[in-house]
Amino acid sequence: ESFFFLKRLSQLEEAEGGFDQFTRSYKTFGVQRQPDNSLLFKEWAPAAEALFLTGDFNEWNKFSHPYTKKEYGKWELILPPKHDKSPAVDHRTKLKQIHPRPKKPTSLRIYEAHVGIASPEGKVASYDNFTTNVLPRIKELGYNCIQLMAIMEHAYYASFGYQITSFFAASSRYGTPEELKRLIDVAHSMGIMVLLDVVHSHASKNTEDGLNRFDGSDSCFFHSPPRGEHSLWDSRLFNYSSWEVLRFLLSNLRWWMEEYRFDGFRFDGVTSMLYHHHGIGTGFSGDYSEYFGLQVDEDSLVYLMLANHILHFLYPDCITVAEDVSGMPALCRRVEEGGLGFDYRLAMAIPDKWIQILKEFKDEDWDMGNIVFTLTNRRYGEKCIAYAESHDQALVGDKTLAFWLMDKEMYSNMSSLIPMSPVIDRGIQLHKMIRLLTHGLGGEGYLNFIGNEFGHPEWLDFPREGNNQSYHYARRQFNLVDMDHLRYRQLYAFDRDMNWTEDKYGWLAAPPAFVSAKHEGDKVVVFDRANVLFIFNFHPTQSFQGYRVGVEVPGKYKIKLDSDETLYGGHGRLDHNTEFFTEEQPYNGRSYSIFGVV
Repeated sequence: ESFFFLKRLSQLEEAEGGFDQFTRSYKTFGVQRQPDNSLLFKEWAPAAEALFLTGDFNEWNKFSHPYTKKEYGKWELILPPKHDKSPAVDHRTKLKQIHPRPKKPTSLRIYEAHVGIASPEGKVASYDNFTTNVLPRIKELGYNCIQLMAIMEHAYYASFGYQITSFFAASSRYGTPEELKRLIDVAHSMGIMVLLDVVHSHASKNTEDGLNRFDGSDSCFFHSPPRGEHSLWDSRLFNYSSWEVLRFLLSNLRWWMEEYRFDGFRFDGVTSMLYHHHGIGTGFSGDYSEYFGLQVDEDSLVYLMLANHILHFLYPDCITVAEDVSGMPALCRRVEEGGLGFDYRLAMAIPDKWIQILKEFKDEDWDMGNIVFTLTNRRYGEKCIAYAESHDQALVGDKTLAFWLMDKEMYSNMSSLIPMSPVIDRGIQLHKMIRLLTHGLGGEGYLNFIGNEFGHPEWLDFPREGNNQSYHYARRQFNLVDMDHLRYRQLYAFDRDMNWTEDKYGWLAAPPAFVSAKHEGDKVVVFDRANVLFIFNFHPTQSFQGYRVGVEVPGKYKIKLDSDETLYGGHGRLDHNTEFFTEEQPYNGRSYSIFGVV
């Protein structure tokens, strides 16, 4: 949302160069004055479903003056003159356009991002940089939702935004509140939802600029120690039984929705909220005794139920995501059903499994059954967000998937002008396959962390004493994608086409997949979902000719996405003109089967 001050022509004509000034002001907003002094507002917003004009002239009514949609993404609004025939816009009138929030997508594809690192430059990047340079990439990649991290004000940049000092402030290190509002509004104009990574699980211990000892006591917003302190995070824990604390946190959620027009929240640290032990030193096997007992913090449960009920009642298209590793039953069922009301939970076991495999196993020892189990092990009727890696896997001390696969060769052998080394060849092919398998099999939504879509070569480390306050690793090198001769561009293209293929066929919105094959010797996984057949060959050395796979829907099949295509850094071994016809021969639990090259 942007504000413009418009002045009447008669007043500006009195000043030198007034007409030019008036013209510039009006053109900035796409306005033409008509002979009868009416104002014609014109905008180009092809992705918008509706467009409104609001300001002093209509007492900031958001919906009283809608634009009319024309051809080719153009919009028009005629503002008639006043009764005295003067223009409807008075001297120093404030106007703004508000793009409506996008509708909740059936297939959720999330781009997890941090504004400060969203630039190749070694500095704290701005909201405006994100709006201008990153949003178009996210749109091109086919993501329909952004999850913004580290927006709530925090004193220590290296805390990644998880030590909140001011709950009602957007971090000033990236720019002004108006610039954040513009970022969100431009995202809305592209049909992209924006979620806030909200931290209501704990708060910074700071006393000078935080809530800790706000009234001089060791409680106030928090439980008194030891219950009110998190031993691992060195932070304060809210007293969710206090009506004042509930009002504070609930109003905080609504404030972010109303003031900045976020579309929902990713709730951080939900596991810590759910249990008195906060998940510390506790493993979760799935046994129901782990979820129902005195170890469960009922006050926290009530708060989360209230938060989700209020959000979904006031904003039906709102999305809430829970970061929970415990697998709490009914976390993602409606409050009316006795659940906690979240729309999705993060499938946190999946990235851990991929890292474990790459760290501990040779390619020929990969366990297909175990991989499939991890990807499909979720409670039916509760939606999950699948991801191969998020910010957690990118932090210093760990490595991105690309770095686990290719390591130091990413610095020397990523040029497409030279033959691929065996390490780069293996890394690029597995990077694509891991992501597509996770995308297709792992959940009802998908998440990618900024930069990992093109295999960002390095971990993430914020400036701190331990690295001499360096920004070298606190940035995303989008410049690597823009170089035609580097293979990062090939990984980027695959991520883009993977998302747009899902957008066309909608497997994330479909029921869970039917896995018809997980062959340990051949290292082949086959499943079908949303009338799309997925075939993966993870064998390190062997392809298979005339390989029979089962399908449920009879007819003709064609290749729609091929990780081996040369565009994506593959070897182009499959003929995309080939048509595969089903045979009336049941196979692997499916009613029909086809032959193909795997």
